[in-house]
Amino acid sequence: MQMLWAYISEQNETVSNSAWALLILGVLLSLSIVVDTISRRTALPRISLLVLVGVGYALIQQGLMGREAEPLNGLREPLISLALVMVAFLLGGELTLSRLKSIGPLILVLSAAVVMGSLVTVFAGLWLLGYSFALAASLAAISVATDPAAVSEAIAESGKKSLVSRVTLGIVAIDDAWGIIVFGLCMALLSWIGAASGGASLMHALWELGGAVLLGVVLGFPAAWLTGQLKPGRPTQAEALALMLLMAGLSGYLNVSALLTAMVAGFVIVNVSSHHTRSFSEIEQIEWPFLVFFFVLAGASLTLSHLGTALGLVGAYIVLRSIGRYIGGYLGVLAMRQREPRLTTNIGLGLLPQAGVAMGMALLAAERFPEQGQLIVATVVTSTIIFELFGPLLVKRVIAKPGKNDAY
Repeated sequence: MQMLWAYISEQNETVSNSAWALLILGVLLSLSIVVDTISRRTALPRISLLVLVGVGYALIQQGLMGREAEPLNGLREPLISLALVMVAFLLGGELTLSRLKSIGPLILVLSAAVVMGSLVTVFAGLWLLGYSFALAASLAAISVATDPAAVSEAIAESGKKSLVSRVTLGIVAIDDAWGIIVFGLCMALLSWIGAASGGASLMHALWELGGAVLLGVVLGFPAAWLTGQLKPGRPTQAEALALMLLMAGLSGYLNVSALLTAMVAGFVIVNVSSHHTRSFSEIEQIEWPFLVFFFVLAGASLTLSHLGTALGLVGAYIVLRSIGRYIGGYLGVLAMRQREPRLTTNIGLGLLPQAGVAMGMALLAAERFPEQGQLIVATVVTSTIIFELFGPLLVKRVIAKPGKNDAY
């Protein structure tokens, strides 16, 4: 018995990290099943529950064990990158040329107005409150993103088929695309401003955006061709997963925006390939386990010692983002009043839910600005839970008061 225990102890020193990583992955996927059951029975958002699981992990790791949470060791960054690439790729796949034409100027103007309202209000408000330029700009860019799933589910549950509900769905269909573009521009701008050598940093900023577009095109066209040559099933699944890994890996290697690369590749494939649905359906089938890891790890990234410091910033961010969404929607509706008088001016409040893309941006911003990283992550993780819990209620409230002739 003593020899057996000595052998186990000796082996534990060499394989404990990998064993713990596999054990944690298994536990997280098991918990996601429990979370899904709780969500269906209580109507609580799955995303918020998964983030709370991560916060619970951080609480155990930091509170009881007295150390910083670093779940899954070296697997954390690849899992997060892969999940974000999948989300952005599927988002790019929604941007078909026919859909963009059908969206029309009404939704484009309203979505741009809401984006600018959030961006300007959050940045100006946080900067005037004394927060650093980098922190204010990062959170302003993050504030642009919306959670399409939460908005869509809330509208579906309400049963409303009004003009307001259709316009809201149209806005969230392209809102995260705006968010990725704005976030990429913001990160490039901050890199340029913060660098010592202006010329070199400007080239780096342009490469980060232009290189992402170029890489997305270079990977997108061959993938579009290959999709039509492969039979549905395992070969297509392998091709889709290979594309995700290539985009995540090459983006990091070339130091370009992984989100923008994936969105451009998805856009190219969906508009070029006649068999584009195969790749996207395969990614949709395997996406959820990676999103489980992503949301839990986002919650686990929260440093509890910074939470008290971040409470004031969390409150300011929630208030400013809500005001910005409302003002943007209000001004957008006024601008289009002649074209469509039936729209309600509080439509921006129906765009408050915020989830995966926003947290992904927060983690990327934290890597770029480590001195502000903990505040950014704490703010976005905490506000995401609040927006996911109360945002759908506001969505239903906004679409619940249609005009007299609002059927569409």
